[in-house]
Amino acid sequence: MEYLRLGVNIDHVATIRNARGGGHPDPVRAARQAAAAGADGITAHLREDRRHISDDDISRLSEGIDLPLNLEMAATEEMLQIALRHRPHAGCIVPEKRQEVTTEGGLDAAGGLDELRPYCERLSEAGIRVSLFIDPDRAQLEAAKELGVPVVELHTGAYCAAFFADRGGTRTKTELARIVSAAEMAGQLGLECHAGHGLTFDTVGPVAAVPEVMELNIGHFLVGEAIFCGLDSSIKRMRSLMDQARAEAGGARSA
Repeated sequence: MEYLRLGVNIDHVATIRNARGGGHPDPVRAARQAAAAGADGITAHLREDRRHISDDDISRLSEGIDLPLNLEMAATEEMLQIALRHRPHAGCIVPEKRQEVTTEGGLDAAGGLDELRPYCERLSEAGIRVSLFIDPDRAQLEAAKELGVPVVELHTGAYCAAFFADRGGTRTKTELARIVSAAEMAGQLGLECHAGHGLTFDTVGPVAAVPEVMELNIGHFLVGEAIFCGLDSSIKRMRSLMDQARAEAGGARSA
């Protein structure tokens, strides 16, 4: 089974910084520590209201880290111009509502083909790998294929919420099955499949075991856990759990 990459989202290091102002804690320092701890990439979401990551953070991340930068962005002209200026490794188009606390679900690619197409095309023309953050749904995967993007990231929030509601019961199994089915379909469509949102030490294993999933993007939990054990430790433990789940799944398939 192929190696599973870990992208570490450092948004909420900036959230803590912005709560008081000033420059501490620094998300760029967090990105460098994540790299040292075994992250394969860094993810940052530049929101319209700049509630956490700032424009300066994106500039410094673009210049100051060696890992690939995945810029999460809304499909707006402002964000497009920022992406074109900095040329991150990847641009993940996400839904964004000013009133939401965090991203509440996947992008409606199926209902927004005409709106999304020019953004996907212009990012691709600039050499930026385009991904769409979508719910694990057939119509959304087919829309991603229609738009010609190479990557989809499956929203795992419903699965994680189900887990903490019924601790592996029927609802959890249903939501996990949706992810497994969508990942399989992504592979059939020739789309590289990533996943993320809400993943924790308790929930990461079953998603990491899905062979079609090539990358997990995890942030809020790792930053929160760092309060208790340090960022280095939280990332290393997540990396270990991912590797363990991947190895066990590979062994089960070959048995």
